[in-house]
Amino acid sequence: MDIRAIGMGLAFALMWSSAFTSARVIVAYAPPMASLSLRFLVSGILGVAIALALGQTFRLTRAQWRATIIFGVCQNALYLGLNFIAMQTVEAGLASIVASTMPLMVALAGWVVFRDKLPLMGVIGLGLGIIGVVLIMGARLEGGVDRTGLALCFMGAAALTVATLSVRGASSGGNVMMIVGLQMMVGAVCLALASAVFETIHVTWNWQLVVAFLYTTLVPGLAATWVWFTLVNHIGAIKAATFHFLNPFFGVAIAAVLLGETLGVLDVVGVVIIAAGILAVQLSRQTPKG
Repeated sequence: MDIRAIGMGLAFALMWSSAFTSARVIVAYAPPMASLSLRFLVSGILGVAIALALGQTFRLTRAQWRATIIFGVCQNALYLGLNFIAMQTVEAGLASIVASTMPLMVALAGWVVFRDKLPLMGVIGLGLGIIGVVLIMGARLEGGVDRTGLALCFMGAAALTVATLSVRGASSGGNVMMIVGLQMMVGAVCLALASAVFETIHVTWNWQLVVAFLYTTLVPGLAATWVWFTLVNHIGAIKAATFHFLNPFFGVAIAAVLLGETLGVLDVVGVVIIAAGILAVQLSRQTPKG
């Protein structure tokens, strides 16, 4: 893993984790699905425009189209949509912790469903991740966290797991920025339809909403997605996913600094344990077979 990969990985983790804080601000002043749909529409138009300017085309392979649609539906519409709805009642730090368990879910799905071999270090990592989640969730449930919102966060993480399994198919073969723009268009359409059915549009306009919307559209939305696809192309999905162990730290830290969210002792201990579990799982998957 070279310096370029490390830089992209750190940048992705920081941008990805900051999305929860900006989303928490947005849903305080605007309906979640409608605002997220608008974000994806703007990001998608920008992504496609940049791709065309770079000489990229709409000529994707069948595998790229399939994976792009799956990624757009699972990550953008389901994962982010469910998280935006949940963060009306759930703190940004907690939502980021739940979402950060995605690499553990990917490893568990591969082990249980697809019968992939998981080295001892990986099994230990899964165990650590579960312990960390139990510690945090136990403390939060006793503290009266909204259970429906928490359930939506876990459902979103499961959808993100499916999206992650489709990334390799979407990023191989070039046209990366075009794929980024198109999968955002898919999310925009899905969320617009859901918003039309379930939401009443009411927006409280202020500078916090405008800044949060612009930031989440351009940074976690467009830039982070492009960095992720580029990183996967550069070093592969397994190595790239190693950087997810930083997400619990960055997520709670950004929410604490910008939103003033408080952290309990069990939150801190749980985050450290989850991060250690994620790192162990990812390192175990990189161990050469011999």
